Parts: sequence; C-alpha cells; structure tokens
Amino acid sequence: MTDRPASWRMPTPKQMEKLAAEAVRRPTPSAAAPDAPLPAEYWDSVLKDPRAGAPAAEIRQQRLSDVQRHVLRVTCRRCERIVEIQTADAVRLYGRNAVWKDVAQRLLDNTCQQRTGRHEEDGCWPAFETP
Repeated sequence: MTDRPASWRMPTPKQMEKLAAEAVRRPTPSAAAPDAPLPAEYWDSVLKDPRAGAPAAEIRQQRLSDVQRHVLRVTCRRCERIVEIQTADAVRLYGRNAVWKDVAQRLLDNTCQQRTGRHEEDGCWPAFETP
C-alpha cells in the first residue's frame, strides 16, 4: 500500500474541461433506435455473404428424387446416433416423392433408444449433416 491520496488518480479540473471539449468536438457514431429499421446496405451485405445460404435447410425440404447427393446422413442431437443411407436405397424404400426430412425422422425413430413414455420427450432429434 502507498500513502498517496486518492486525488492523484482524478484529473484536475483543467484536464476535465479539456476532455469535455474534445468529446464535444469528436463526432459520435449515430446510434439508431433499437426498433428502427436497418438500412438497405446492411441487408445487401448480409445476403451477399456466402454463409447466408443454408444448404442443410434446403436439402431438408427436398424430395428424394431431387437430392443430388449419393449418401444422406442424419444425426440425433439427443443420443448422438448417426444414420446414413444411400439416396437410391431411400428412393426404393420410401418412394421418389418422399421428403428427406420425413424419411430422416423415420430412420431415426425406427431404431430410437430414448423411449420415456412421454410423447413430448420420446424419439430422436434430427440434425442434418453433409457427409
């Protein structure tokens, strides 16, 4: 510990006036209100970002006949089980017009180990992956 008074940490009145004058001169970034609409430039940059596309969301909604991948993979978020099936086998078993999301849920549910008896908790939680 030192014997210095607390005043050594505080700026002098002259220094405080100087800091206040600098703050007034400095332009502050315009802060929009939280509920104000975002500018069009922001949305353009967001949509042009390559990460904006969601291929997993797109393939999830496709019919099996439209899927271009050779192997389809779905993982359970709950029990960490992975199920893979070839697209040709999935078409043969579930039909060309079946939606991949429904097929994946069926594949996981057919071998689900997490059965509690409660409808809200039973079954697997699919996570669609790219093999």
